[in-house]
Formats: sequence, structure tokens, C-alpha cells
Amino acid sequence: MWYLMLMETAAASDPFVASLPVFARFESVADIDNYRPLPDGWALATADIVGSTKAIDAGRYKTVNMAGASVISALLNALGRRDLPFVFGGDGALVAFPGSALEITRNALAAVQRWVADELDLTLRAAIVPIEDIRAQGLDVRVARFRASEAVFYAMFAGGGGSWAEAEMKAGRYRVDPAPAGTRPDLTGLSCRWNPIDARHGEIVSIIAIPGPSRDLRGFQSLASDIIALAGGQERDGHPLPVNGPAYSFSPAGLDIEARAMAPAGWRWLSKLWILFQLTLTAVTDRYGWTIGSFDPKIYKRDVASNSDFRKFDDGLKMTIDVDADVLQRIENRLKQAEEAGICNYGLHRQKSALMTCLVASPLQRDHVHFIDGAAGGYAMAAASLKAKVPA
Repeated sequence: MWYLMLMETAAASDPFVASLPVFARFESVADIDNYRPLPDGWALATADIVGSTKAIDAGRYKTVNMAGASVISALLNALGRRDLPFVFGGDGALVAFPGSALEITRNALAAVQRWVADELDLTLRAAIVPIEDIRAQGLDVRVARFRASEAVFYAMFAGGGGSWAEAEMKAGRYRVDPAPAGTRPDLTGLSCRWNPIDARHGEIVSIIAIPGPSRDLRGFQSLASDIIALAGGQERDGHPLPVNGPAYSFSPAGLDIEARAMAPAGWRWLSKLWILFQLTLTAVTDRYGWTIGSFDPKIYKRDVASNSDFRKFDDGLKMTIDVDADVLQRIENRLKQAEEAGICNYGLHRQKSALMTCLVASPLQRDHVHFIDGAAGGYAMAAASLKAKVPA
């Protein structure tokens, strides 16, 4: 079974996905010419946590992130596809899929909603929005691929259709209802084993910037390039992880959530023992420079750092970066200038550390995926700040 997204060129089975433009320089994300429209008949599956801000205020940011990532895990596992475009939003996710997979996708969304309610005590709302309905609004969903590393590509979305689909979901339209009590999705590969990753340069900052009322797309492209360039003045372009990856660590909260994803209550203790065994073995081998067969823990950590999605484009620029006070001030000044000119609206949230949630088919494969968010609300709090500025 496939557990991951990803649009690895050799594995891409869909002609549309295989034909998508690939760019290696992140500066190209805001250029609409790098994107291709979804084919007719496709749809967007979108989901998010109701009341995520309240849950984050209660200290449940790791649980909120795990719920958001579970949507991607459940859909890709159910569809048996690793080539579908998706984006992680912190408290939710979006996945594009062909219409032939409608029923499987609907069932997977229903199952993951039930799991989030039963196991995480959160409410996940979900919707499926056809591309035809999006285009009827004069919008589109356009997709490109960014090469994060040799093994991993991430989808980027433009055209405004994803944002419209999310708004429709929040308004209660195109709704997918939860499955009956006790239904469990296939969440194989979903994990949350890393402790929060402390800032090394100053603060971890989550930024969301979207086109403003002027609809000056060229001006917005210039803004995005400027923000990316300012972050580029920091180590690894502001990446929260060092080049050699995070230190192996034990997260009790992550252990419990991952065990809930792996097994029902009666078997959860066995899952926890297995996870603890893996963590202990990996930490010991890393410390002493050993390998386990073909698995090298030091290479794995470097791949974690390379494969992480600390920046993306989803109808706007989204970044969770580690920056010093001077760079942060310059970024914020540039955003304020652009907002005053009507070029963008933005939200920004500061915190002391970042969180990582993962999709790992096998540690022996190098295409494992790692989602980065701020550890004190990140994108969800930045989105709340943005929403407060934009008229309903």
C-alpha cells in the first residue's frame, strides 16, 4: 500500500501529475506561468478543525497538527496513490483527486472525521468541491510542483479555487458527514515523534500572505520574491531544522497520538511498546554511529531536514521560518508596506519553536514527508490574524 503523497517522478501514475511543471527555486512559486489547471472532472477534498484557535489556546497544538495531517494520510492510503497534489495547512489540509475516486475519497473523509472525534476529541469538518463549480465562479485551481529534495516534491496551488472551496466548506456547503461511531481510517505511516524544535536564530515565525484588494498579481509576485529573499539571508533560507536534522527525542504526547492512529484502544499498549522500541533503538544507533541493516539514522535525519515543507504556496505565500530580530523586522515592514498599498493581506504569528508531523512509509525509503508548523499555533493563529483584517 502507498502511504505518502508524493509526486516522485518515477512513481507518478497520472498523466496530469506527470506533466506538471517542476521548479527547483522556491522564488518561482508566485509566477502563475509555472502552474497548470486541474483537468475537468477533478475535485478538491478539503478539511479543517472547527475551533482550532480555542484548542491551540488550550495547548493542544500538536493534536491539531496531527488531525490536519491525518486527512492527507487517510486519503492517500485509501486511494492507494502517492502522486496526488496536496497541501498541509496546520489545522487542515487540501487534496486534489480525479472524479473516478469520488466514492473512495468521500468514505475516507467520513472515516477520518470520525477518528478525529473519537480519538482526539476534536471536530473535523470536510467537503468535496468539484472543479466545475469552482470555475463557474470565475476561479481556478492550478498546480505546480516544487522540488524540495532529490526524493520529494510538494504541490503548490494557485488560482483562488482552493480558498473558495475552503470558504464554501466553512459555510456548510458540499459537506461530507462523519462515518458511524467506531469507524477507523487507514492512517499507516502517520507519526508525530519529534519534540518541538527550538529556534536557533531568534523566533519561529509563521506567515500567511494572500493577494490584496488591488488584485495586483505582479505586485504580489514581487512581494513574495522579496519575502523569500529576506528569509534567504538566514541559515538555510530560514529553515527551522539544521542541515543534519533534529536530535532524536521522545515526545509523550506524540507517542499517545500515534498509538491512537495505529490501533484501537484494546491494542494501544502494544503499539506504544513498538514505537518506544523503535525510538530507543534509533537513538542509540545514532549516538554511537551504528546502522541497522541498510538504515542509517544520520542519513535519515538529514533527509528529514531536506524533505520538510517549511514554505509553500497555496493561493498565497505560507512560511514557517527561523529568523533573527532584524530579518523579522524587515519582513514585517515589507508586508505592512504591501498591505497598505492593497497588494496583500497578511497574518503573522511568533513562537519559540516549531512542530513536525510526518508521513513515513518506511524509514528505508528516502521520500518520507515532514510537515512544519509553529509550535504555538503557527498557521492557524496567523490565519486568525489575517481573518481579523479582511472584511467578511
